[in-house]
Amino acid sequence: MSLFPFVEYWPFYAGFIVFVLAVLALDLGVFHKNAHEVSFKESAIWTAVWISLAMVFNLFLYKYSEWTFANDPRLLAIPGFDPSESAKQVALEFLTGFVVEKSLAIDNIFIFAVVFSYFCIPKVYQHRVLFWGIIGALIFRAIFVALGAVLMQYHAVVIFFGVLLLFTGAKMFFAGTEDQDLEKNFIVRQLKKFLRIHPQIEGQQFFIKKDGLTYVTPLFLALIFMELTDIIFAVDSVPAIFALTKEPLIVFTSNIFAILGLRSMYFMLAGVMDRFVYIKYGLAAVLIFVGLKMVYLNSLFGGKFPITWSLLIIAFLIGSSILASFIMDKRKQRAIK
Repeated sequence: MSLFPFVEYWPFYAGFIVFVLAVLALDLGVFHKNAHEVSFKESAIWTAVWISLAMVFNLFLYKYSEWTFANDPRLLAIPGFDPSESAKQVALEFLTGFVVEKSLAIDNIFIFAVVFSYFCIPKVYQHRVLFWGIIGALIFRAIFVALGAVLMQYHAVVIFFGVLLLFTGAKMFFAGTEDQDLEKNFIVRQLKKFLRIHPQIEGQQFFIKKDGLTYVTPLFLALIFMELTDIIFAVDSVPAIFALTKEPLIVFTSNIFAILGLRSMYFMLAGVMDRFVYIKYGLAAVLIFVGLKMVYLNSLFGGKFPITWSLLIIAFLIGSSILASFIMDKRKQRAIK
């Protein structure tokens, strides 16, 4: 039984979407109206703002859940149902989903850096590309969550995605930190076949008119590539959160909040990403752990692996990879000196 059936909670979804659109409009229309190179300080502040917004929302979700559960006859009729404990579970699931999605988004950041370098996108225009990329990502994630809410009801589908996450995690682990060559990338090669491309950057324009013909600029190519790769990433990240919670509302909101702060996190980490040499191994371990939850661990614990354990394990895996990267970077710097 869903705690937040869409038929009853569609106004909550609608209100959340309006809130997200308002925040994005404020972001682009006020704070980033003029194209400029985003500094580390500015990106760090915005990263803190987005994370703070997510935590405030989580507190609101906890209070809102506690109140609605205490006044829902459908739930109160369930023997042993505790509105307060269920609300705490909801808040923990949102937090864990947010941490997982935020962690997996680090892999997107590495892709962003490669794409901007390959298409020679100046830093002053990178925010514009990322902004519209995030808009597209929000739309596609909503579609994936809606599909997942239906498909993940079937045990065979859960097992399939669990195995997929195990395979993806193992592949990422053994792939290590190899550089990506976009010149050989299938998506890039197909884009160049089907689009009329203008080879130069023309301000912050995605399209230009020349001799009566419409050309796409490198900014648009970078945007399309990011959208397509995000769809590929969503195949992993959305099922990963469904492994932590069965509630589409929690999956949707935690996913969206993690994506909203992706741009600022990119600009904050852009200059130090080469120092996180072990982060891919941490992400791979998270995918393997979540895949194990879907395939085996949930059934081992009576259908639901403890969410607090999940949060601690995921935090340990990501934190360990970051700490190991930091220690290795310090050793390299000392060796150079």
